[in-house]
Amino acid sequence: MILTSTGINEEIRRNPAGYVHAVDDAYSAQLCGIAKYIFDRRDCCPIILISGPSGSGKTTTAKMIEQFLDGWGCETHTVSMDNYFLPFSPQEMELVNQGKIDLESPARLDIPLLNSHIVKMINMEPVELPMYDFTNSRRLTDRTLTRRPGELVILEGIHALNPAVITVPDTQTCRIYVSVRTRIQTDGLVLHPEKIRLLRRMLRDRKNRGRSIADTLSMYDNVQLGENKYIMPYKHRRTFDVDTFIAYEAGVYKQFLMDELEKEKHDPRIADLVETLEHLDPVDAACVPETSLIREFIGGGQFGL
Repeated sequence: MILTSTGINEEIRRNPAGYVHAVDDAYSAQLCGIAKYIFDRRDCCPIILISGPSGSGKTTTAKMIEQFLDGWGCETHTVSMDNYFLPFSPQEMELVNQGKIDLESPARLDIPLLNSHIVKMINMEPVELPMYDFTNSRRLTDRTLTRRPGELVILEGIHALNPAVITVPDTQTCRIYVSVRTRIQTDGLVLHPEKIRLLRRMLRDRKNRGRSIADTLSMYDNVQLGENKYIMPYKHRRTFDVDTFIAYEAGVYKQFLMDELEKEKHDPRIADLVETLEHLDPVDAACVPETSLIREFIGGGQFGL
């Protein structure tokens, strides 16, 4: 789908709050339909796998689907596959700091442990869930999860659709691929969806990791290579394909990022991004509902992201 910056601006100028809520309601309705499909198959498919590239909104999408299912009396547990990362040794940390380890590779996951836990979840056996401490590169014990009859488990992570990573039969899973699909057109320029995800990563990196836009851009090429190598080849295995584009989001991000982006606009990788933002009206973040997916990136959301 392609939306024009002119069309988005017209909707914002006509009724900012109404447009924001209509866009978020449409996304919620899309997920409600998927949650209903999952609910109807909860006895045969207890594991829901959510995959997508960086900045696609996997975490909030998982939480929103969980909320629907919980509301219908189907207790659902969301588990991040990031917690199954393998800790780095001191020697490996040196290589990480030198950029010599592929952080996007599925080899960074403890695949045997992950799959043994999934089997236990399916069999309703207790599982000691790990929690990965990214600051100190170590794996801790988080909590014990024992799935009961009729309950569901959502596993979200970039490698969730890779059959070499998740080895349980497809018949026991529902598979969801999320990413940004919609493009924004400004005059003759069409902004690729990956640039919306880049904006999201810039915000998240600054908010959660203290990184500048220049820092995020320094990792951009490796992130793209990892997506093309490790994530995109498996999206065909999805049961559902979800476009996480929120039509007004770039206008919200503009107020947070534009000044810093202007300083980096000499970088040809973001020239189209800067030009698109220049043509979009700003949207006050105060208008964004706490339940909106983009709260994952700007903060202040219902899910504490």
